[in-house]
Amino acid sequence: MPERTESESRKLLGRLREALAESSAGQARLNRITDLTADSMQTEVCSIYLFRDSETLELCATEGLNQEAVHQTRMRLGEGLVGRVARTARPVNSANAPQERGFRFMPETGEEIYSSFLGVPIQRLGERLGVLVVQSKDARIYSEDEVYALEVVAMVLAEMTELGAFVGEGAALSARHMQPVMFRGTIGQEGAADGNVFLHEPRVVVTNPIADDPDREAVRLTEAVENLRMSVDEMLGHTVTRDTDSRQVLETYRMFANSRSWMRRMQEDIASGLSAEAAVEKEQSLARARLQSVPDAYMRERLQDLDDLSNRLLRILTGQGNETGAEMPLNPILVARNIGPGDLLEYGRRLRGVVLEKGSVGSHAAIVARALAIPLVIHAAGITSEALNGDRILIDGDQGIIHLRPEDNVANAFRDKILMQAKAQERYASIRDLPAQSTCGTTVRLMMNAGLMADLPSLTGSGAEGVGLFRTELQFLIRNHMPRRGELAALYSRVIDAAMGRPVIFRTLDIGSDKVLSYMKPQDDEPNPALGWRAIRVGLDMPGVMRMQLQALIRAANGRPLTVMFPFVAQFDEFREARQHLLDQLEREDKLGRILPSETRIGAMLETPSLAFAPKQFFEMADFISIGGNDLKQFFFAADRENERVRRRYDTLNVSYLSIIEHIVGRCADTGTPVSFCGEDAGRPIEAMCFAAMGLRTLSMRPASIGPVKHLLRRVDLGQVKEVIDGVFESGEQSARPAIMDWLRSQS
Repeated sequence: MPERTESESRKLLGRLREALAESSAGQARLNRITDLTADSMQTEVCSIYLFRDSETLELCATEGLNQEAVHQTRMRLGEGLVGRVARTARPVNSANAPQERGFRFMPETGEEIYSSFLGVPIQRLGERLGVLVVQSKDARIYSEDEVYALEVVAMVLAEMTELGAFVGEGAALSARHMQPVMFRGTIGQEGAADGNVFLHEPRVVVTNPIADDPDREAVRLTEAVENLRMSVDEMLGHTVTRDTDSRQVLETYRMFANSRSWMRRMQEDIASGLSAEAAVEKEQSLARARLQSVPDAYMRERLQDLDDLSNRLLRILTGQGNETGAEMPLNPILVARNIGPGDLLEYGRRLRGVVLEKGSVGSHAAIVARALAIPLVIHAAGITSEALNGDRILIDGDQGIIHLRPEDNVANAFRDKILMQAKAQERYASIRDLPAQSTCGTTVRLMMNAGLMADLPSLTGSGAEGVGLFRTELQFLIRNHMPRRGELAALYSRVIDAAMGRPVIFRTLDIGSDKVLSYMKPQDDEPNPALGWRAIRVGLDMPGVMRMQLQALIRAANGRPLTVMFPFVAQFDEFREARQHLLDQLEREDKLGRILPSETRIGAMLETPSLAFAPKQFFEMADFISIGGNDLKQFFFAADRENERVRRRYDTLNVSYLSIIEHIVGRCADTGTPVSFCGEDAGRPIEAMCFAAMGLRTLSMRPASIGPVKHLLRRVDLGQVKEVIDGVFESGEQSARPAIMDWLRSQS
């Protein structure tokens, strides 16, 4: 960039800093910025448009357009040239704006006499805040240097908006991080919690966007980048050779840390008048904007790496590292963009709930949240930008709704809901030791799902009769290396001990799809991982891993009963082969003189429709069958359970789905094979009641669901429920739910 332009940029930013330092109201500061920018860039017009809500832009300040239009002119996202800049997060530079595609004429502004138009986005770390515009009567294309200069001003505007510089009497903006905000996300784990925000990674706040001494800022940047490079090299040196995935990520970090173009752009930003921190954040914001519009998965990953590296550099410059000194508040609710299972387990039961911007219903974090019995909401877009440590926050995990800094009426209604749930829990506790026996005399066995030692105390507290599913993959997911056989054997032994004679069904390693081990190379060529190389398919293709886990299970039993279940079996041969692996290991352990289980039961998880139609010999060979409802439902309806657009369209009480449940129960009855249902739907009282009416006598669910399910089962006649369902089958209705709900209301 020419020295003249750099000098002009520094001069403009210096004048802006003086204006922002004045003790004036927010609107006056915005007006001053438009005046200074128009004068510096020698344009007749400079205007600031800011978002009033996520879809609406408002003219908040102008030099050159009619002042009467300020706070009156509004447009939708994508509407007009200003709306296009906001939607695409890219500049629009035109010599003849009225002839541009999508141009919108706003007569109240008086802009019809201005031909040229340059608009740049005002954004901070991917968050859209508004648009900064200059216009001139002359028909001209603004130079690259002028575009750059306007982007620098937009960057300062974004930072000062974050710091509340434009709030006050007559202000264009309301105070950030002070207003009540509601977020709609996706249910990851049901439950409700009232608490205070604890940010997993508090964002870096840039308090000095404009530099006093560019030379000093350049030195600070150089030193910080060198520090960053050394830390990446140190991490690479500590990474074990076989951990190829971690090395690839760190090698990418090293590439970016040594990128001359990245460094050059930040140096140019500093030369134009920005501080070192603001220069880093300006490039980071541009990277995040590109990240949102890049369809290529590989490029998105690389831009994500650059984003992560920029965060590291900002923390070095500001000293605002992960350990910020912020104490965990009372009733902490963790808020994060995403989090791994290991980090979540470190927080443990101190947390009242978790809110994530990313994640999935089957993610590691969701599994751990269920194990910790705390509500989880995922896909809460933008919450990490809005929340501050200590803010009051309400999680409605039953609806997927978060209230941040709630108004009193919302908080009061929410408190009433929590009190009602507490009273219900007291009612459930009173029947904890009673059987789940319906009024017609049918008893249903209620088991709990688990995956951590922390789950096991719930066996007694919930009234569960055993563990219907112990997820063994969690011990693989929370490590950065393959666990040793001895470690697993010791853990599984403690699980059996903690069950105190109650049955425990161990599901063998269920990885793949959205459960990827950091130390195992992912299959990047899989367009649909949920239908790809996962669970038993991985085990059969990697027999060494399967043998190691089966040996650990046998040794953990140490003369006690052992029950093993293989996941995601799609055909008889897969089960037969996996079963033989276990029998072979039993024989091997016997030859080594080790104590064998007193009894070994080998079953399969029925999660694919194909297995429901397997040969009779499969049902005869299996010691038991567990219907894996979560996967079976998504494959049965061809509806990805991670996709909110489709997963809610398909009802568990759809007659087609109930028909396949009835078919499976019938086939198991023909061969005398015990059958159970395991999954989220087993923990929903209405669904559980219908499953029991269809002949299922064992249900496995999260511990917190056992009380509500038992409470309903003890109040109904399952024979009458079956009659209602049969009537729906004959009527041709699509779902049994309306008829079931009508029948339940008639019983009360």
